[in-house]
Amino acid sequence: MAAHINPHSVDNYLSGVCSTLKEFYPGVQANQRSRLVSQTLHGAKCCYGTPIHHKLPLSCTDLETAAASLSSQPSHDDLLFLAQLFDEFYGLLCLGELVWPDNPSLCMFDKSYHLFLLPQHKSDMSFEGTTTDPQLTFTTYLASCNCLFPFDSLLLLHSDGSIPTRAWFIARLQALFPVSISGHSLCAGGATSLAASGVHGDHIQAMGYCLFVPESHWGPLARATVKGI
Repeated sequence: MAAHINPHSVDNYLSGVCSTLKEFYPGVQANQRSRLVSQTLHGAKCCYGTPIHHKLPLSCTDLETAAASLSSQPSHDDLLFLAQLFDEFYGLLCLGELVWPDNPSLCMFDKSYHLFLLPQHKSDMSFEGTTTDPQLTFTTYLASCNCLFPFDSLLLLHSDGSIPTRAWFIARLQALFPVSISGHSLCAGGATSLAASGVHGDHIQAMGYCLFVPESHWGPLARATVKGI
């Protein structure tokens, strides 16, 4: 059976069969839990199981590659993409917290705000600026945004005043990296980088929760409430 369907589904099929037969064969569920059956199912999963496919985490080197790919005079949209890229990586954010959903029915305005407290960065203790400095990247974008839209309160805007969408961000991401990198790769990469630096898992999880904006409140973030920069 495992050769024709996903082996992980065999347990469900077997449970359904046993549930039907238990009225006529009271010991059928005990047989289902027997060592022979459990080991047979385990072997089927090993032989016919579908490998798990997941996207690779982004790295600090990838961020440097993205920063180096910009021209000496990057456009406003280039700065926007880079700011979102660094925000998601260092802030352990979900992509949906930084872009407008592609489906218009999911779009809504909310009073959520953008809060980052950056006392220092382990590779740039004095904030002199590096190619992977999230503060430098974000403030550069913010200066451009304030210049183009001095009276607009929205934080993330294209040069034409529209709000960036998920499709736009993914298109820019795929132009730089292979298909093994996706929107989730940034948050995963940031968490992996912290873990490699010796940060405890509970602390990494807490960092993500502190910066979390509920997906039920997707919407553009307000520029007027940016703090800690």
